[in-house]
Amino acid sequence: MSKDKEVCFVIMPFSKTTEEHTERYWTEHFKSFLKPLIEENSNLKARRSEALRGDILRQIITDLVVSRIVVADLTDQNPNVYWELGVRQSFKHGTVTIAEEGTKIPFDLGGKGTLFYYPEDHVKLEGFRRRFKEAIQDCCADPDSPDSHVLETLSGRGTLFEIFRRDEAIRRLDAVLSECDWNLDVWEKVINQARANQENPEKRLFITRRFRVSAIELLVTNRYVDEDHSFFTLAELNQDLSTAANDMLNGWVYNPGGAEKWLLSETKSRKDKIEQFKVAVVNAREKLSKQF
Repeated sequence: MSKDKEVCFVIMPFSKTTEEHTERYWTEHFKSFLKPLIEENSNLKARRSEALRGDILRQIITDLVVSRIVVADLTDQNPNVYWELGVRQSFKHGTVTIAEEGTKIPFDLGGKGTLFYYPEDHVKLEGFRRRFKEAIQDCCADPDSPDSHVLETLSGRGTLFEIFRRDEAIRRLDAVLSECDWNLDVWEKVINQARANQENPEKRLFITRRFRVSAIELLVTNRYVDEDHSFFTLAELNQDLSTAANDMLNGWVYNPGGAEKWLLSETKSRKDKIEQFKVAVVNAREKLSKQF
């Protein structure tokens, strides 16, 4: 068998589920019915999980997540089959559900379009074969076509993933705003102390607070909001200005006159930049809060 063929992983019971559906029945159901039908598509090889040595559950989960196509037989409502189907549909599209005629499908899967096969009716069985092969081909041709309500709900625009992402971005912007307020307060204390020192150089005191940049740095690095280039240019400028101001504060005690002259001359322009950036962040936060 060509190594280039892609896997179609089959979820189905291992052991006896009813008096009629014994372990032997399920083995033959795969070998004589599903596997040949799947492999009529020359690009696919059918495989079902087997009781291998080692961590079989880990291998099953891997197969469920990475397989190009998964076929799930829901006949007899086997709990393991539903569990495996849940795992698959949390990670990937490309799943075909089938069941023997008469199987009661749970409400959660009622809209999925399960294909029913009819073991005792040759005409109806041929109709199933045709629809089944069409479904398999559709999965091959369009692997990203949505067929999982779970995955659609968890990922994509306007879904839970995007809501979580938005809420996280809002919390991060709140941290940026808090950092801006802190830095404005530090500038006030710096300018007041610098002026006091200039008036009474013999009793100089030095500010121990420093400008905070971690929240702005995360914004600049991750760019977790959809804003234009000018927004991030302003963020980068604030990050650089605060870092430079911290360098000056660290050297204040060694060159008090020069540091104070620099701090007094830079205060207004740097506070203006923080205020300007703060307005931009408030606007970005407001846009986010109105989404969805």
